[in-house]
Amino acid sequence: MSDQPEPGPAPAAPDGETNDQDFVWTFRGYRLRASEFTTAMVHFHRAEVQRSNMWRQRLDATTNWAVLTTAAAISLAFGSRDNLQHGVIILNTMLVTMFLAIEARRYRYYELWASRVRLMETDFFASMLVPPFHPAPDWAETLAESLLNPQFPISNLEAMGRRFRRNYVWIYLLLASAWLLLMWLQPTPATSAQEIVDRATIGSIPGTVVLSVGVAFNAALLLMGLLTVGLRQASGEVLPRYGALEWFNWQAAGDGGSVRAWFRPASRRRDQLLTLIITDRAEAVGQRVLKDMHRGMTELQGRGLFTGRGHSVLLCAITVTEVRHLEAVVRQEDPRAFVIVSPVQEIRGSGFEPLTEDDAPSS
Repeated sequence: MSDQPEPGPAPAAPDGETNDQDFVWTFRGYRLRASEFTTAMVHFHRAEVQRSNMWRQRLDATTNWAVLTTAAAISLAFGSRDNLQHGVIILNTMLVTMFLAIEARRYRYYELWASRVRLMETDFFASMLVPPFHPAPDWAETLAESLLNPQFPISNLEAMGRRFRRNYVWIYLLLASAWLLLMWLQPTPATSAQEIVDRATIGSIPGTVVLSVGVAFNAALLLMGLLTVGLRQASGEVLPRYGALEWFNWQAAGDGGSVRAWFRPASRRRDQLLTLIITDRAEAVGQRVLKDMHRGMTELQGRGLFTGRGHSVLLCAITVTEVRHLEAVVRQEDPRAFVIVSPVQEIRGSGFEPLTEDDAPSS
């Protein structure tokens, strides 16, 4: 594959005309100056902040549901005198678990919008204040890919673990304590452990089974909360440091374990694609791609077995955010061209991952 062309000096524009190099961003007739680009980014930042705030409020609403139903269930259970009163606590525990699952799903959406805000904070606004006054090379590509192909930045397991540690662990602890206290005190204080076990009986289900399931359920929740401590893909809020509990990290070494929420989220390895363009206007297509997309191309010669005619085959490595741009460029130059877009395992070289460690940019 050929390297990307090196940008040359900006040619002088005729009097009264504006050079393309005077614009920060030009594409398909759109031209933005530095002030216009900054204004657009500021409005985009405000929109993403508003969206993340809305989802943050939805998180609080789910927690409020869990708190209110827990208070109502405990009040009802201690105010009742029948022998199934502790069943109200068990039903409420199931309801709170449903709220936890709903809140975890909402938290994943919140993290999607918050991660975009964090990217702009660290690589757009902060770069204006800290020398050398330029963002990380991949920040715009990462942000654009999030807009074109949104994906949750964290797993459902990490979201459930975080919401459990932050809020729901106290609700579950209160429910478990109320359940045990209820079986001990109602209808009269128990005089032995066996009496408490007998009071845990629900219908034909023995008390030992009910207690065993309750202990196992709460132990599973606690284990989930501990095992997800090391998952640090979220970036929307400042996370506590757990010190010795870091060894619970389930992720591969060097992946997400070192990520901290107060810093920029780590850019995941984005999808890389290889395009094959079969065309009879290779020169026009190639020059247009070089000019508009600044992507290098390699020309091969091929022959169609059905027609027996020779065709040029252009190879071009691109990222997922450039697919539509490439298709538009090829369509304008050769509407009869044949474009194949294929995912590849890895692309190394200019414009992509460094070919060797020596090619890696210095920090």
